[in-house]
Amino acid sequence: MNRFTRPLQWAVGACAITALATWGTVQYTPLEASSHREAPLIADDPLADNTDVYAFKDPNNSERIILIANYIPFQLAQGGPNYYTFGENIRYEIHVKNNASTTGDDIVYRFTFTRTNGDPTTFFNARLGQQNLKTTYTCEKIVAGGTPVTIVSNGVVPAYNIGPRSINTGVGLAQASYTAYRQGAVTAASGGGGEQVFCGSADDPFYVDLGAIFDLAGLRANRGARDGLAKYNVHSIALSIPVSTLQKNSQPASAAANILDGNYVIGVWASASRPAMRTLNGGTTGTTSTSGNYTQVSRLGMPLLNEAINPVGAKDAWNRTTPYNEAAVTDDYLSNPELGLYMADNTPMNGAAPKPSGQTYYGEAVPALSALRIQTKSLGSFDFRNGAAGLSGLTSAQRQGTVFADPTFGPYLLVAGKPRSVDIKPIFHTGVPNLPPYQLATGKNGNPLAAGKPFINNFLPVLGDMLRLNMAVPATPRNSPDFSNQGLLAAAVLGITDSRYNGSTALQNIPNMDGFPNGRRLEDEVVKIELQAVSGAVLAAIGLWYDDYTPGTSPTPATSQLKGVLNFTAGVEKNDTTLSASFPYVQTPWQGMRVRR
Repeated sequence: MNRFTRPLQWAVGACAITALATWGTVQYTPLEASSHREAPLIADDPLADNTDVYAFKDPNNSERIILIANYIPFQLAQGGPNYYTFGENIRYEIHVKNNASTTGDDIVYRFTFTRTNGDPTTFFNARLGQQNLKTTYTCEKIVAGGTPVTIVSNGVVPAYNIGPRSINTGVGLAQASYTAYRQGAVTAASGGGGEQVFCGSADDPFYVDLGAIFDLAGLRANRGARDGLAKYNVHSIALSIPVSTLQKNSQPASAAANILDGNYVIGVWASASRPAMRTLNGGTTGTTSTSGNYTQVSRLGMPLLNEAINPVGAKDAWNRTTPYNEAAVTDDYLSNPELGLYMADNTPMNGAAPKPSGQTYYGEAVPALSALRIQTKSLGSFDFRNGAAGLSGLTSAQRQGTVFADPTFGPYLLVAGKPRSVDIKPIFHTGVPNLPPYQLATGKNGNPLAAGKPFINNFLPVLGDMLRLNMAVPATPRNSPDFSNQGLLAAAVLGITDSRYNGSTALQNIPNMDGFPNGRRLEDEVVKIELQAVSGAVLAAIGLWYDDYTPGTSPTPATSQLKGVLNFTAGVEKNDTTLSASFPYVQTPWQGMRVRR
């Protein structure tokens, strides 16, 4: 059993901002799109390539959760005549963990797809009411490792959005509108779980300036930043599921003790698996046959982990494991973020503490990240640059009353020479409990180890990479003036600075508490959030302020450095199109006939 699966008598909740990280002196790829061609082997197998995973409270229904797993990256809308579709002989799976006391997945939704040609005499994909590469699917549900139960059979994947003649006219499929046609593919599952299912193409909702980031982090904010995924499509598997189906005791959200009830935390990850053997048959038919057990070839939980944490030599192996047998070295990659090397100067300036012995930093070489300088002497004492002590030097007396005093979790969080084991590592591998110091600085009176204002709980003590979501947290209305794609960073700012929330340490529903990394909404700007987190934004939120704040000498910690971090931009601030207002929420895919690049 995992060393974190024993019961822990903690009130759970916390400050949680995810980050991207690597460890050591070898320089790896600094950042990639969220699992778009993130590992050498899966880049050669796009049909099985996870691109993103999302898990969020349905903004239209407080008793439903939306899970989305996207596959097949960088789809050109005009990519005919054989348009993109889900692959055969692949098991696409969405995994849910809801109980730390059990072994492995608690619920799995497994999808398999079949393709047929309605009119093999033509090279067109859709003609005269017939469709080639017509794809249908079966969805099976597996509970507690039991026998798979089919909850959708012969589900329909809508045809690709080829163009108006193929979709809307009588010489094609004669559909009144592609949006209505696609919505008609939403299917109610059988089996009593109350799930709704959609499988089909969609606009890729992820956004990032790929060209700039891969040019040695040369971000080009305010000077021509370009969304490298603009007008590309993906294929989505989307599920709308009642909270009571996912909650470990089958309880609805309305039964939660409060909005941070730890019994409502789930972990979500997705995968793709292929048969171990594929044989190309002889003759002229071009057929293949498969045999052997299914082998996992791709997985994804938190965005950007395999892209920007694992070194290139470990990426393929990571794709073949599960969160339950995570390589121990991944903790080390998380505890000394590679990006941290570019957020610290090799020549200390502006009163920064001397760098730790033997460390080399490269901040001067990456001017685009100049606003993101990690704390070197927070509160006059604490250095969080790679290889520094961080909080590991806290005495036993100082640890009392905090999570660091716990005999299991404390040593996991405080590791000498691995300073980001205190913030970045638990976000990826356990979530964070609602104990000091993981509460907002509000009410701490300058002591980051004191109790503060709770604002998140996604603690699920099962070691491994998952997207963790507390289903008790209400959704922030998308039309609210407080809604922000900055997720928990936005919630932290409100909780510290806004008079509606900073007057006490009482638990309140702060807008965007339902945002990344408490799950992940389609809108959330994960690249910016993660870059800010690597720069120490999470530490600042709990009271470990930036270097230019001296306690007792200024009335507020909102210093120039903190403002620079919060105002930082990665260049692309939102998706290139809107999102749908209802399930499946991913937007109608770009049309091949009309797309302009």
